[in-house]
Amino acid sequence: MENFYLIIVIIIMALAVMDLIVGVSNDAANFLNSAIGSKAAPRYVILGVATIGILIGAIFSIGMMEVARSGVFNPAMFTFQDIMMVFLTVMLTDVILLYLFNTIGLPTSTTVSLVFELLGAAVAVSLIAIGRSDTLAFTDLSHFINTSKAMAIISGILLSVAIAFICGSIIMFITRVIFTFHFKKTFAVFGPLWCGVAFTAISYFALFKGLKGSSLMPSELLAYMDNNLFLMIVFMFIGWSVISAILQYLFKVNTLKVTVLAGTFSLALAFAGNDLVNFIGVFMASFDSYEIFQATGGNPMMTMESLARPVAANTAILASAGTIMALTLWFSKKAKKVSDTEVNLSKQEAGVERFGSTPVSRAIVRLSLGINRNYERYIPNTVKKFIAKRFRNPSLQRNPNKAPFDLIRATVNLTVASLLISTATTLKLPLSTTYVTFMVAMGSSLADKA
Repeated sequence: MENFYLIIVIIIMALAVMDLIVGVSNDAANFLNSAIGSKAAPRYVILGVATIGILIGAIFSIGMMEVARSGVFNPAMFTFQDIMMVFLTVMLTDVILLYLFNTIGLPTSTTVSLVFELLGAAVAVSLIAIGRSDTLAFTDLSHFINTSKAMAIISGILLSVAIAFICGSIIMFITRVIFTFHFKKTFAVFGPLWCGVAFTAISYFALFKGLKGSSLMPSELLAYMDNNLFLMIVFMFIGWSVISAILQYLFKVNTLKVTVLAGTFSLALAFAGNDLVNFIGVFMASFDSYEIFQATGGNPMMTMESLARPVAANTAILASAGTIMALTLWFSKKAKKVSDTEVNLSKQEAGVERFGSTPVSRAIVRLSLGINRNYERYIPNTVKKFIAKRFRNPSLQRNPNKAPFDLIRATVNLTVASLLISTATTLKLPLSTTYVTFMVAMGSSLADKA
């Protein structure tokens, strides 16, 4: 019987490798699209920057492995054989689901997928456990499942989608009014300040989302930054603005491209550091469960309260996972397909789309246009003419070599997404990085009249 469970662990490990490949293929759009869509650098440079971020983030991955072990369900209520069935079901479902989305070319949230797969599998196994017990009733399901966590995740996801779209639209609109589509003259004056803001947001994101809790960040340093957050942000803004000015004025460096590449690195770092649990967390939980099962005499009906204890990450496994993720980034055709979907949706010029509109989307557009006509009546003509002039873009001719959108929009996408995700992380609010980055990109596209 012991060999049977060892075979299950080996199957889960194989599925985890497959999950890494299909998961990175899906989530690559999160951190590559701004750089690829704006053509901030050749594709191999963008992939190289993202690869470094992935490897560092994976090796120093933060302690989020508890999500798969006790974040959604209470392991003390499950026997070893039940919990192994939960883990096997989750991995099978995740691989099939992500592969399906990648084949279609649609980005989806690996975090949302994992959480709800765990929730669904745990509920099914809980009902089976209740059915075979003489002392448990259906009302005891709440003892098996962490319902408050599940509801918090659902509400956080729905709220983050709306907030990301609105923030992306508003900030892109203001930014475009300031810089226009012909931003070289304006950027020569305000460029260092703009890049200072962007670099500060990206740095804050990398520290509080990508590296918080990792071995690279001592707890004393994190505590100090938490207690002096405002002062730290002010000094970061001043420092990055000065560095941007030196690069722009003295060395004639295009700081927008540097900012976009820095944002790509930051998002890749945070993706590997935080979302790695979505791919290997279940395998590591199943492996730990098997070790507990062996150490306690090999009783499959033993309860798994030991799984709720803090886990020490295995550096070798993390490094191996990071390597698989990096290789997938370079060689996966499906990663390019998913990335192309979002870039095509965001491009400034008109073109052929893979997906048509729906009655719901057309209704939302009509409603938005109606609201726009109502408030336009109260705006003075001089203001409307000024805004129209700032949004004038005569360079909308078809050009296959032209970037789908410019560097200004790319920095807005990265800055707003980084700020929203890092702020939510600081406030311990659940959200999906995929949905946030995607909706920010859609909001900025709308504001840019794409």
